Amino acid sequence: MGRGKLIDEIFGEVAEKHMIQPTFVTDHPVEMSPLTKKHRSKPGLVERFELYCNGKEIANAYTELNDPIDQRERFEDQVKLMERGDDEAMYIDHDFLRAMEFGMPPMSGIGFGIDRLAMLFTGQASIQEVLFFPQMRPEVF
Repeated sequence: MGRGKLIDEIFGEVAEKHMIQPTFVTDHPVEMSPLTKKHRSKPGLVERFELYCNGKEIANAYTELNDPIDQRERFEDQVKLMERGDDEAMYIDHDFLRAMEFGMPPMSGIGFGIDRLAMLFTGQASIQEVLFFPQMRPEVF
């Protein structure tokens, strides 16, 4: 388990469920966010935040990495994690890197979906419980 995965697991088990009031978690470790730009003033961290409410992640946002050299190195680190058994690690997306090499403007975004709001309003513990697509739900035997 890599450093980022370990931090994420501990955070999920220890802290997440206690974030009842709206809480912004900022400045994640670089290992946890392979598509995110490095923090401007804090080495080892990235420009990212997650919004939690009622013990659940409601939104995720970050400044998108637009440096193809840095991105390639991070993809290579992800492949090493994948080879060690990390099932959430990313592969090297050569098409994405090629597009970045042509020039990618600075950008950011936020993931804030109706599915997360439905999860919050219905008190569901898993986002899969509010998805409309049955193929996204785990099979029950």
